[in-house]
Amino acid sequence: MKHYNLFLDDYRIPEDCLEYKDDERYGTETWVIVKSHEAFVQELETRWEDGEFPKLVSFDHDLDDEHYHPAMWKGVEAYEHAYKQFTEPTGRRSAAFLKSFCLEKNIPLPECLIHTKNPAGEVRIRRTLNLGDRPSE
Repeated sequence: MKHYNLFLDDYRIPEDCLEYKDDERYGTETWVIVKSHEAFVQELETRWEDGEFPKLVSFDHDLDDEHYHPAMWKGVEAYEHAYKQFTEPTGRRSAAFLKSFCLEKNIPLPECLIHTKNPAGEVRIRRTLNLGDRPSE
């Protein structure tokens, strides 16, 4: 199986994360960049059919302007209430898709990073991937 790194973000590139994440891989690794949940799903499925699977995935949470809600600063519970009104998928849905994909294929989850600046969104993704609630540094 061939491997690649997958970066989900609607407007940033991996190097932008070096400003606020202490992980040099954002600047040293080669990344496949996708900008939406739909593109994430298509990239994962298409590359799987070609015998490729990510070794590293980095998630943004907010993939549409509607996701930048003031509740993101008030905790996960407040943000969950706002989330019910969103029409576009967030990076949390992409994380859930990846987790289900791995279960379906009986393969281990790749290493996952979360580079979102949304604190409630980060916890939502962490919980989805069973990474605990503690935000990364």
